[in-house]
Amino acid sequence: MPLVVLVQQLAALLRGGRGTSRLWEELWLVHGPRATKDGGPDTVAEAVTAALSQESLLVVAAARAASSLGNSSAEAIRDTAARTYPRRGSSERRVWMELAACLEVAETSGCPLADLLTRFAAQLEAEEDAEAARQTALAGPKATVKLLSWLPVFGLVLGMALGVDPLGILLDNVLGVATFAAGLLLTVAGRVWSSRLVASAAGSA
Repeated sequence: MPLVVLVQQLAALLRGGRGTSRLWEELWLVHGPRATKDGGPDTVAEAVTAALSQESLLVVAAARAASSLGNSSAEAIRDTAARTYPRRGSSERRVWMELAACLEVAETSGCPLADLLTRFAAQLEAEEDAEAARQTALAGPKATVKLLSWLPVFGLVLGMALGVDPLGILLDNVLGVATFAAGLLLTVAGRVWSSRLVASAAGSA
């Protein structure tokens, strides 16, 4: 996730002695729209900037504007992220809200922001690794669901290729029609059930 890199950059800038009023200005120099125009196609700045979404750029711009005026960047991040992203289903929105919480905690308690952001970046990296492992584990069940869904079709095609007329046999009498309808219904129900099981495992893992 590009936001992990952004959090790491924030922590690095703070450790390098940058004040909070300069943080977002320097980040904007790297991630803003002009970064890709001024740099070459192989620069690190362009590679990172290209990965940032437009929504994230809006949040960075809002934090930059707030810090330049002496206002709370945490509040600007929270307000802009709430307006820009949907309330549910956006991992970027969650990361921005948590980053705003880190900034707010540092402002109110006086704890070192660099250390807080370093731990936050480590947490985001761990979440990314867990998500990658989860997707790898679910790749097999997803492929199995697709394969089992197409097996009846493959069976009909194979029967026709061997010179048998399976559809004609099934549709020639009432019992065959009932069997075909039941098989079709069970196949659809199995596909829906298996897909829900995989989705449930992906959501609860």
